[in-house]
Amino acid sequence: MERPWQFVAHDRTAIAALEAVHGLSPILAQLLVARGITEREAVRQFLEFRLSDLRDPSDLPGAMAAAEILWGAFRSDQKIWIYGDYDADGMTATAILYRCLQTLGATPRYHVPNRLEDGYGLSVAAVQTLHKKGAQVIVTVDCGIASLAAAAEAARLGIQLIVTDHHTMADSLPEAAAIVHPGLPGCHPLLTALSGAGVALKVAWALCQVAARETSGPNPDGSAPRVTPVMRQFLMTAIGWAAIGTVADVVPLVGENRILVHYGVACLKNDPGLGLQQLMRVTQLDEKASLRSDDIGFTLAPRLNAAGRLGQAALAIELMVTGDKTRASALADYIHQLNVSRDSLDRKIYNAAKKTLQEDFDPQQDPAIVLADPNWHVGVIGIVAGRLAEKYGLPTVLISLDPTGAKPGTGSCRNGGSDFDLYAALAACQEHLEGFGGHRAAAGLQIRSENVPAFREALWDYIRTQVAERPRRRPLQIDAEASLHQLTLDTLSQIEKMAPFGQGNPVPVLCSTEVQLIDPKPMGSGDRHLSVQVKQDKYQFRAVAFGKSDWIEDIVGHDGLVDVAYRPVINEFRGYKRVEMQLVDWRPAAIPAGVTEREQSC
Repeated sequence: MERPWQFVAHDRTAIAALEAVHGLSPILAQLLVARGITEREAVRQFLEFRLSDLRDPSDLPGAMAAAEILWGAFRSDQKIWIYGDYDADGMTATAILYRCLQTLGATPRYHVPNRLEDGYGLSVAAVQTLHKKGAQVIVTVDCGIASLAAAAEAARLGIQLIVTDHHTMADSLPEAAAIVHPGLPGCHPLLTALSGAGVALKVAWALCQVAARETSGPNPDGSAPRVTPVMRQFLMTAIGWAAIGTVADVVPLVGENRILVHYGVACLKNDPGLGLQQLMRVTQLDEKASLRSDDIGFTLAPRLNAAGRLGQAALAIELMVTGDKTRASALADYIHQLNVSRDSLDRKIYNAAKKTLQEDFDPQQDPAIVLADPNWHVGVIGIVAGRLAEKYGLPTVLISLDPTGAKPGTGSCRNGGSDFDLYAALAACQEHLEGFGGHRAAAGLQIRSENVPAFREALWDYIRTQVAERPRRRPLQIDAEASLHQLTLDTLSQIEKMAPFGQGNPVPVLCSTEVQLIDPKPMGSGDRHLSVQVKQDKYQFRAVAFGKSDWIEDIVGHDGLVDVAYRPVINEFRGYKRVEMQLVDWRPAAIPAGVTEREQSC
């Protein structure tokens, strides 16, 4: 489905003011105005921040109370269990609290559910299992805020429960000794978008403060005492781990998250811990002079998530916290290979799904994609559903059926970047489901195999009757137009001042018109990606399009100039820097030469 382009309107007066007052380059001023950042203080906060700008843990509700309980449990030699989650955010959050307690001298233990067997969150069964293992204190990370029954079971068994989470709350709060959550009243506005790892970092920092107070006494002015050098070194490593969780969980890079990721990538480069150092060796990130947020998003986080998707999340946590170099090296190699296996499964399911679609699917008539197969790995179907939804621009549901038929199948749903509300659609079709959950853009479900055809028809009927027109993708937002001669290292260095990039602050998308696409060819594992040269007059740049090798046939078959939308990046290899383009979209040139100012959708 063709995706419309929409050019962001620009306020020339505001752009000129930023250039004059802040001395910004024209393109940086233009991009800031496109993001709505125009006021003097807003510009300063966006471009200039310091590590000391991190808010004190006392600004996060429950953090100090949780730290006091954990300190007391440590001092009285109680058995502390950290209950984590199987994605990169949950893994890094678990590692942060585990290493903090360990550095203080405690002997905590951690438990992470198996994605393939246990499902998400703290369960009654898990509480009972940890109780049998002697747990006296359980602290959840990146989960637990909606686990009301499990919290009640912990209270019945006499376990002190500490909940640290950032997910949506239930109608009531769990019964717990302390709850740490950025959605609670009194949270500082800069902390409301914290990830699970960000929340865990605040609790760890608070615990370091409590330890400093108890060992050296409070400051005369009542301020928090300075933590010891050992704990400060731990906190710097933990900031790097929190940056991984922040980027991986796709929380908005606003407020404190910008500071965490900006300094976190530097912490990962300087002192990532033994295990992540080995993982960076395997992925050759150790050869880079500096790291960026996309090194987390495209290299580190996928490998940690691969371990979780394939039921090995505990090994990823062990990788981060181990002090044995031999073990760290072995784990890094193994987790890297898990990602290779995950990628292979991804390609296998994607190709099988495409074959089925070619035989049984009409992209012009069918309002959604619903496919099911007993051979599809439940840990990978979400990735494939996202790729298909993006390719066809339609809501997509992929279901991994139980081969025996004894248990319900598990489905992952993606809306393909449209405004279609997946959660509402599943709610309308719930008579055919065993269960469902999620939100507008992504959701999950459980369904019996015999109910899949009826569910497919019900979903199609819902879309046809409840939606005025077929779900359509949101327009691709173009921040600015540029000629290729403007893409200099100096220009891109100016754009880099807007980093770190991620959710809520994406890499700017530029447009260049009437260019040539030359020598398109596949690249990468399984030839999934596209490499092509973009030429305009005498200027030429390499461009890559991730996951878009299927564009090659159309590019080769097109005779004429094209317009391209892309993210400009600096590719650094062995100390040499050059400008490259990450191709987002292209279309036949349709704009007359010389037209450079467009403020509405084409």
